[in-house]
Amino acid sequence: MSSRIYLSIDFGSTYTKLTAIDLDKEEIISTARAMTTVKTNVLTGFNMAFEELTKDLKDKLKDYEIVKKVACSSAAGGLKIIAIGLVPELTTEAAKKAALSSGGRVVKTYAFRLSPEDMEEISSLDYDILLLTGGTNGGNREYILDNARTLAENNIKKPIIIAGNEEVKEEVEKIFKSHNIEYYSSENVMPVVNKINVLPVKEVIREVFMTNIIKAKGMESIQEIVGNIIMPTPTAVMMAAEVFSQDGNDTIVIDIGGATTDVHSIGAGLPKANNIQLKGMEEPYSKRTVEGDLGMRYSALALYEATSLNKIREYLGSKDSKINIRENFEFRHENPDFISETEDDIIFDEMMAMLCTEIAIDRHVGTLESIFSPMGTLFVQSGKDLTDVKYVIGTGGIINNSRNPKKILDLCLYNENNPLDLKPKYPKFLVDKTYIMSAMGLLASDYPDIAYRIMKKYLVEI
Repeated sequence: MSSRIYLSIDFGSTYTKLTAIDLDKEEIISTARAMTTVKTNVLTGFNMAFEELTKDLKDKLKDYEIVKKVACSSAAGGLKIIAIGLVPELTTEAAKKAALSSGGRVVKTYAFRLSPEDMEEISSLDYDILLLTGGTNGGNREYILDNARTLAENNIKKPIIIAGNEEVKEEVEKIFKSHNIEYYSSENVMPVVNKINVLPVKEVIREVFMTNIIKAKGMESIQEIVGNIIMPTPTAVMMAAEVFSQDGNDTIVIDIGGATTDVHSIGAGLPKANNIQLKGMEEPYSKRTVEGDLGMRYSALALYEATSLNKIREYLGSKDSKINIRENFEFRHENPDFISETEDDIIFDEMMAMLCTEIAIDRHVGTLESIFSPMGTLFVQSGKDLTDVKYVIGTGGIINNSRNPKKILDLCLYNENNPLDLKPKYPKFLVDKTYIMSAMGLLASDYPDIAYRIMKKYLVEI
């Protein structure tokens, strides 16, 4: 009987990665990768990887059929979003959270009325989608209407998603229609104060990504060969994390790359005790943060500036005196393709990964603040309480190839010296040794149960 193969394709910023999954055996049969060739023709890199993969499949299987090809992409900088809202702490922040949760990178946020200077800046920015929000349902009307008129009069060429006060949605649509602006409508990202509504916006962003962004990246030539690029790569990783935590086990995924460190958390993260009050906006159940200053290569200098020499020396340990710290950060920034081979370089990279993990988790998790009152000590929680997270999954080259990934992932743990930081206390650590997270997110769009079982089988506990 012919083996049914499901082929997932990830057009990454550096590598195009192919994963062949046997649907009947629920196994990963073969993987292949080649440099992503987005500057010339993305098919070149894809064809190299596909040739390697098919050769391997023929060696392993007597007969097989590729029943479906699905793809995700973060090539050419991924999905870049501008978010516009009303109050920075409310709708602007809600718009930002929605954009991040949809797999995008927020390049800029704006609040209140757009000024001529704002419009000049927007015209100079490299972005793919503009997310226009503002006002709760039945709340402020004027700002979103004014901003819609300003955007329309400035003849914005990129697609705009409307996700603000639904009482003025039709008026906003009329403004854009009269100026031939490409727009899409979603539910309000913040229908009531502090209540975030991410899922509808995520779906609209994915729709726009599929229909517009691929053309903008010059990738339309691959559609006929590989099928639709159905989501950004970070969305695929998020879907994999959601499926993995389907049995009620809250999960964190840490993905360290050359330019950014992404953290995904699945779980409500609500206060655990009656004397803890939630402050500010409710967090998305599936939350993603992207740290553009925390990376192993492109963002190496920004990482150096985000930390302290004392911390760097602590994580380098005995190697500290032998290494020129600033020079090494600069070299990695200037040589993003550099692969560490010597002992000193490997240790330096692991130190960088420890910094990325610690700072990214610190920024992602919630915090407690103690308040003294006549009734005793009360606590205010900002963000998500992730102390009870069951699994932390590490992915990305530095973690997957590390001789001691636990040393890196340990930096995400709760620290009794900082008891108000709501980090995981007793999670199990898993490592994505075979780079399957994005592939499993793609597979989950058709076969979530198979994706779950494969992750349980292939993610390595350490």
